[in-house]
Amino acid sequence: MKKYIAEFIGTLVLVLIGCGTAMAVGCDSLQGCGYILTAFAFGLGLLTMAYSIGNISGCHINPAVSLSMLLTGQLKKKDFLAYVIAQTLGAITGAGILALIFNNGGIADLTGGLGSNGLAGVNNNAWIGLLVEVVLTFIFVISILGVTAKKPGHGNVTGLVIALSLIAVHILGIALTGTSVNPARSIGPALIALFSGNSVPISVIWIFIAGPCIGSALAAYTYRYLEK
Repeated sequence: MKKYIAEFIGTLVLVLIGCGTAMAVGCDSLQGCGYILTAFAFGLGLLTMAYSIGNISGCHINPAVSLSMLLTGQLKKKDFLAYVIAQTLGAITGAGILALIFNNGGIADLTGGLGSNGLAGVNNNAWIGLLVEVVLTFIFVISILGVTAKKPGHGNVTGLVIALSLIAVHILGIALTGTSVNPARSIGPALIALFSGNSVPISVIWIFIAGPCIGSALAAYTYRYLEK
């Protein structure tokens, strides 16, 4: 149970720090500052949790990461389901806290939807958005599989490498889809924004579930092939 609680807390923190920063500073790629700050916020949020709960649950805090661990035999089926539930609830709770802070505090949400993902950057082309999420998740997950492999010297830098890879995919992806690579991170803000009366593209949420899952599976099978 403790590892499930750890995944709940970790995902809550990731959404709180990452989406909260996006809401506070904006993600306009033309302005630059808020864009980069948001990318680093997601990476630093993950880094903080990696060295906090990594020894308890592995700090997946992402259903796509848990899927890759399931497919590579590093996570049991019963744990996979519990991890995904805990991660999704954590993301919803994190988004709920942000809604309370911003709405009740009268603070402007510069994303317009609690940092929800969307397709405006790809001209609302669902298939291009799906491709973006598949490719970005593939890059992110294969870096995780590589650095978490039991090899000498990896232990001390694992969290840092994973955080930097998350920052990298955000730097490219924010202007395109807002960068999900994490179904829970997308579901939480979208649901809370919807119930808060925000106009969010809930009809395209499937892209931010399917894309990361496909990218994760491709990364898992690719890594297994390369590792043999």
